[in-house]
Amino acid sequence: MEITIFTAMEQFFTNFLQGIHQTSPFEWIAVCCSICYLLLAIKESIYCWMFAFISSSIYVYIAYSVQLHLDALLQLFYVAMAVVGFVNWNKQKEDKKIIVWKFKYHFFNIIATLILSLTLGYIFQKYTNQQSPYLDAMATCFSLTATFMVTKKVLENWIYWIVIDSALVYLYLTRNLELTSVLMFIYTILALKGYFTWRKHYQTQLANTQ
Repeated sequence: MEITIFTAMEQFFTNFLQGIHQTSPFEWIAVCCSICYLLLAIKESIYCWMFAFISSSIYVYIAYSVQLHLDALLQLFYVAMAVVGFVNWNKQKEDKKIIVWKFKYHFFNIIATLILSLTLGYIFQKYTNQQSPYLDAMATCFSLTATFMVTKKVLENWIYWIVIDSALVYLYLTRNLELTSVLMFIYTILALKGYFTWRKHYQTQLANTQ
């Protein structure tokens, strides 16, 4: 039994490393830009949106090429939101503060997003060749709301991303996008850092207003 488990793990890591080795240059560029985006977002730098624009543009093609149609649409949305985020942050360089949503906003957001996710998952399962339709639908819909929260500097956006990125580790791994799967794992860790960094800044804001 132990030999079987060891052999399976060895095969998994062999396939994983082979997948990394075969990663296309486009995916490498997208991954590097994505990491730059998140690191700059944690620092609240407006330049994060430039890297978001580049990485999302590339991922539109990548997601579509592996039959993750919902994710391709999501990446297209990210492209648009990168522009919106840049404009929104640029307009309020001095006054753009981190905010916290009330519980009721999160409650209605989660319920509405779940209903939309299940609906889209059913439609794409029935009428398309979409892979993992429900998981992709959930990741897509919650990513939409989380991205909106980032543009508004809502503190809890990072909590959403921790859950979303954890799910995407598995989703991308099933589509042989090993490098992107690693990126999602890194995103999960960085989202934790992002939450605590923003929370510290938020607490400083409160202290300065008292």
